[in-house]
Amino acid sequence: MFTNDVREARQEEIKMEGVEPNSLWSLIQYAYTGRLELKEDNIECLLSTACLLQLSQVVEACCKFLMKQLHPSNCLGIRSFADAQGCTDLHKVAHNYTMEHFMEVIRNQEFVLLPASEIAKLLASDDMNIPNEETILNALLTWVRHDLEQRRKDLSKLLAYIRLPLLAPQFLADMENNALFRDDIECQKLIMEAMKYHLLPERRPMLQSPRTKPRKSTVGTLFAVGGIDSTKGATSIEKYDLRTNMWTPVANMNGRRLQFGVAVLDDKLYVVGGRDGLKTLNTVECYNPKTKTWSVMPPMSTHRHGLGVAVLEGPMYAVGGHDGWSYLNTVERWDPQARQWNFVAAMSTPRSTVGVAVLSGKLYAVGGRDGSSCLKSVECFDPHTNKWTLCAQMSKRRGGVGVTTWNGLLYAIGGHDAPASNLTSRLSDCVERYDPKTDMWTAVASMSISRDAVGVCLLGDKLYAVGGYDGQTYLNTVEAYDPQTNEWTQVAPLCLGRAGACVVTVKL
Repeated sequence: MFTNDVREARQEEIKMEGVEPNSLWSLIQYAYTGRLELKEDNIECLLSTACLLQLSQVVEACCKFLMKQLHPSNCLGIRSFADAQGCTDLHKVAHNYTMEHFMEVIRNQEFVLLPASEIAKLLASDDMNIPNEETILNALLTWVRHDLEQRRKDLSKLLAYIRLPLLAPQFLADMENNALFRDDIECQKLIMEAMKYHLLPERRPMLQSPRTKPRKSTVGTLFAVGGIDSTKGATSIEKYDLRTNMWTPVANMNGRRLQFGVAVLDDKLYVVGGRDGLKTLNTVECYNPKTKTWSVMPPMSTHRHGLGVAVLEGPMYAVGGHDGWSYLNTVERWDPQARQWNFVAAMSTPRSTVGVAVLSGKLYAVGGRDGSSCLKSVECFDPHTNKWTLCAQMSKRRGGVGVTTWNGLLYAIGGHDAPASNLTSRLSDCVERYDPKTDMWTAVASMSISRDAVGVCLLGDKLYAVGGYDGQTYLNTVEAYDPQTNEWTQVAPLCLGRAGACVVTVKL
């Protein structure tokens, strides 16, 4: 200020508005001694004065001090203060802390004292760490009721940030009759929009909006189990957190398994069949991610590797595969109440490395291999008639195909089309989807690379393609497909490159 050609450089006295005298004196002493005492009762005044005087080292020290002081009771205030002072690093850290500890933050006084504009910014975020959308609605109602007379006018504007279509129908019914919403036309419109989403599931593809997109922490956690890695047999399990965009190791299977299946029952991972390198297995083990414990379950009737596994209306199905001697068309069903396996109707075609998924109350078996070649045929099983029915064929033959469903459509992703003697040829990056209403397959955007033995799963409103084999490398890359934009984007890579990993979503 004093060395530049500005007015203050020529003045004997300078009036500094809004500067706390003790803070200025402390900074003058710091300039001569290099010493500065940071305390909770002076830190904000010191930081604002240091920002005004452009003392970057003091600003950095004050910001680090405040980062260490973050708590659910003060993080909103620190976040707002950092924003006002232009301290971007402190603001980012305070914001991330607020998102991570949101459940505790909303129970503190700072939250109910926020202005409506700041509440709107919080409610718009996808990153808050919450168990469900009801939590956000209840937080909003707490804020409104803290000063009902003044804040009622902001209710409809703020309610638009709540993902109402993701609330349970009974919750919406209670809202409709709530006195807060009953006489507000805009609130009623939002509630009616959410009810339509529940009442007309067949129209959901046309009803997509920012309010139908789940927040990152509410979609569950992606688990990638086992597969083939550079050592030819990964036993590790890692999980992906959408909110942090990170994979972390969580557990190991009890032994080596390749070409097995995994399904989720009661928030537990059932690891079914496979081969251990010497023999084909019929064993089943169950992993509880909450207690981080394994338990042994009753074995299947048939030894199977290359099988597909899925849960349909309670029971779990083990579909096709190879028993070490021949390709299988048999299917068996695990009854969790009776705790036993029973055979159901066999498929029309033997299928190993088959893709399996559940859609609209039916079990779909997609592609695979029958021994001599890969298959493009698809069939579906109706548990009420105990019959398999052939569906329209895919445009390409696919073994090692990844399958999942979204919004009433079945997706077939990656895989290979090759004779048994040359599995590395003709690997696929292409993706197609099946509409059971029209019995037709349609090509959509291809992945960025070819992926055989790719793990595929739905997480939130995106389809994730995890790992796989590109003909040379066991991949650690992961990409996510957005059906609404028809685009693939890269996300965080796996800790370990793996092909043939089973990928499932668990709500923890």
